[in-house]
Amino acid sequence: MSASAIRVLGRPGNAHRIGALAIRSLHAELVLYPKPGLVSPRDNGSHADMDATTFLRSMASLRGYFVAIASAGAHGAPFRELRSLGVRAEQRMLEATGGVNTHRGAIFALGLLAAAAASVLAEGSEATDARLRDVLGRWRTDLLAFAVDPTARPSHGRSVAGRFGAKGARGEAISAFPSVFDTGLPALRLALSRTSDVAAAQVHALFTLLALVEDTNVIYRGGPDALAFLQREAIAFLTAGSIFAADWRSRAEWLHRQCCIRRISPGGCADLFSACWFVHQLQADA
Repeated sequence: MSASAIRVLGRPGNAHRIGALAIRSLHAELVLYPKPGLVSPRDNGSHADMDATTFLRSMASLRGYFVAIASAGAHGAPFRELRSLGVRAEQRMLEATGGVNTHRGAIFALGLLAAAAASVLAEGSEATDARLRDVLGRWRTDLLAFAVDPTARPSHGRSVAGRFGAKGARGEAISAFPSVFDTGLPALRLALSRTSDVAAAQVHALFTLLALVEDTNVIYRGGPDALAFLQREAIAFLTAGSIFAADWRSRAEWLHRQCCIRRISPGGCADLFSACWFVHQLQADA
């Protein structure tokens, strides 16, 4: 990142820029296809209660949130303030979607990354992987000490964590998002270095996440067997050449159909993909 780019991203409008990148990342995830079991403009995936329009309404409700949490991050706000912004954003999302959970995981993960990005750039530093993870590490103690409201309805991730020991979104955040920085982003960068087809490179990154991440949404809907099936088939897709094989699209579409039949929806991986694309954009646009 050049010094001039740092100055541009560090201006007062930086929070708005980061907020726009966050929404753009959510939109990139929505329109991506083939995408096993997930909603896209092509179809509703394995879901009967939501479609692409539901996601667009959700995104519209979150525009102000990502700007606000980026601004809070830039000013060194404590974790409790970031959490409060996330809680209010989730309420607005549910109001916009009629109670359907479209982006709860993204509100948490992408929100923290937006705050971290704004903090790094406000310091005049480059938004490298290492610097972003350094800032995320500042909230580790707060995340470990986070007390869950016993009267609140448990999230899918919390339910699965209690039953099966999967770490979920909170575990990712406590470890500064290893699935983003150690898995998804390296896969995305490799694919982009080998092809000019951005959508195909995104599919490669998503399938890499599917192969390696213990997606709590998959476990919640289908149990450990569903996760084992998804990971096995994602690994087979990658082993067969991924997007660099001639038949990659038909193979990816086959897995999409199978996930729809089995009601498998890897929403956790979708959120992590959005996070990967956010970091990629943040660094590329500089």
